[in-house]
Amino acid sequence: MEETAVNHRETIITSYMHYVLEHGKKPHNVFKFAKENDMSESDFYGYFPNFDELEKEIFCEFFTQTLTLLHKNEEYQSFDAQNKLLSCYYTFFEILTKNRSYVLQAIKTDKLKGFGVTKRLGKHFKEYIHSIEIETLEIPEDRLNSLKDKSIAEAYWGQFAFILAYWERDTSPGFEKTDILIEKLVNTGFQLQDIKPLESVIDLGKFLLKELRK
Repeated sequence: MEETAVNHRETIITSYMHYVLEHGKKPHNVFKFAKENDMSESDFYGYFPNFDELEKEIFCEFFTQTLTLLHKNEEYQSFDAQNKLLSCYYTFFEILTKNRSYVLQAIKTDKLKGFGVTKRLGKHFKEYIHSIEIETLEIPEDRLNSLKDKSIAEAYWGQFAFILAYWERDTSPGFEKTDILIEKLVNTGFQLQDIKPLESVIDLGKFLLKELRK
């Protein structure tokens, strides 16, 4: 019973992605989409209330797949926060690259209509940032520490969004420049927290200036 339910959810996600890729738009309505995929409307609504929510969940699914792969890697468990974040970024963007055509279509629609397909992903990503316990300067006040932790999560979500925007327009072979950007941003961020910023900031600045001039 449980296996059938899980497979139904995966079928809906896969079929929806294929439809969007083939037609360049979302299905006309749930009834027709369900019928074309040998299920009832109630089967669809058992998982998603509408196509907009399904689109948001697809991005969360990419992140869930990322975490599943990371946690299966015994070496990952011994990593410090910096290398855990690097591994997370590399794995997530590898999954995005495997689904690049769909992701670009979804992002394009998101920009035009404002559905916020990555908004729910942001919540999961921030939870992940909290979970890897990035070390920062301790403040002797609980409320200030709470604000500090929230600010750190928001800052890394901003970093994530910047990488996503760069990956979207990256034309390098294998999107290798996105990998370079990830390494430079993460290394610089952690060195700034250690108050050793200058060399990495200059290195990152050179890279960004070179890219922006293109």
